[in-house]
Amino acid sequence: MGSGNLVDGFRRWFQRRSTRSSASSSSAAPIDDLIPPLETTPEESDLECSFNDSDDLDRSGLRLIRVPKRKLAVIDFNKKNMLDSEFFTEYGEASKYQIQEVIGKGSYGVVGAAIDTHTGKRVAIKKNHDVFEHVSDATRILREIKLLRLLKHPDIVEIKHIMLPPSRREFQDIYVVFELMESDLHQVIKANDDLTPQHYQFFLYQLLRALKYIHAANVFHRDLKPKNILANADCKLKICDFGLARASFNDTPSAIFWTDYVATRWYRAPELCGSFFSKYTPAIDIWSIGCIFAEMLIGKPLFPGKMWSINWI
Repeated sequence: MGSGNLVDGFRRWFQRRSTRSSASSSSAAPIDDLIPPLETTPEESDLECSFNDSDDLDRSGLRLIRVPKRKLAVIDFNKKNMLDSEFFTEYGEASKYQIQEVIGKGSYGVVGAAIDTHTGKRVAIKKNHDVFEHVSDATRILREIKLLRLLKHPDIVEIKHIMLPPSRREFQDIYVVFELMESDLHQVIKANDDLTPQHYQFFLYQLLRALKYIHAANVFHRDLKPKNILANADCKLKICDFGLARASFNDTPSAIFWTDYVATRWYRAPELCGSFFSKYTPAIDIWSIGCIFAEMLIGKPLFPGKMWSINWI
């Protein structure tokens, strides 16, 4: 079953459920009010797809969720300047942003929360350092930027700006400006043990709606997990990190050599556990969404394991 049919099926199930429970549920908004009519998806042959409508989902009937609050220490002016100088290399556009704190670190680089001094809005800046040191890292960064510039959807994180280097000779780091979200789904699951069925339904609907759009553009995400789903206190979710995504422009299952990292193991589909060379379809992302949904319900990963493949087979 494709992600489009799955979204339609869940939507009909939500509608029937909300009709039966509308008389007994007065504190939460009916799920029909939360789910607008499905939008027309882009043509499967055209990757340059856009989503014209803004995020019009009504979240007024949902209780706010708890998101881990970052401790913002008071930083004096000199320390702020030092933080900016450590985060940015010699980029002329860096003066437009004032770094507030570092909110994430990884092998790719650093993510910082910043204020756009021209607009006053908070943004997230992802610094990918030494992008040309490893070809695989450079390819992953380029792939993520290209896909996120083409995929425009309210359930997918948005690139606001890409900083250009002052010259080719000094081009070592790349800075990508994203919209800033408060937390990720991994932290939300840990901090909230009292989510309601309406929360679960709304989370799942957003994820499936995003996946339907992504798959309609012939793109496989391949690395869906709670840490790659950003979240706000108002229950808004957005899928991020398309560095391992792939585009496929035919209807036949793709035969791809899988690296050991592709698709975090706890959320990896069964057909990928026994061999690195496997034919796969968009169903691999649906499996990951199912594992994430189960983790929301039980509060812990559904298929944790220690050894790289034996525990999942």
